[in-house]
Amino acid sequence: MEVEDIMVHKVITIDPTVTVKEATKLMNRHEIGCLIAVKQGKAVGIMTERDLLKKIVEQARNPKKTRVHEIMSKRLVVGTPRMEIADAVRLMLQKKIKKLPIVEDGKMIGLVTLTDIARTTRIEPQMLGVIKELRKNGWLPPKHMKKVLDFYVV
Repeated sequence: MEVEDIMVHKVITIDPTVTVKEATKLMNRHEIGCLIAVKQGKAVGIMTERDLLKKIVEQARNPKKTRVHEIMSKRLVVGTPRMEIADAVRLMLQKKIKKLPIVEDGKMIGLVTLTDIARTTRIEPQMLGVIKELRKNGWLPPKHMKKVLDFYVV
């Protein structure tokens, strides 16, 4: 099974110069956990709920004055629509990310999350195999991913 079989095709994007307050409203309106920042048609970063907690709430920054580009992750890790789910899981776990933008010909066409993958029961054995392989080689999940992995990996 390939990423394009389970990815979300309608990705909500935002201009990186928008305030965090406006970005949060957009996330709440669409009930999503991240926004892809796009500048001149190109994905330039990702702002997640974790970014909001660590960089706004914890640091007591003003979301009305802070811009998305100030808190977003700028080193965007991306996948391709035809990559195998196991390869996407491996990439996400190795890079310690839970959300993977999907790009084709330089254009973002979708998004897949670890939760999307875990919920797809048809590929669960494949995901479990990847996680077991990584753990055998000494990989330990970061704290923020441990909860999801522990739920699905017995």
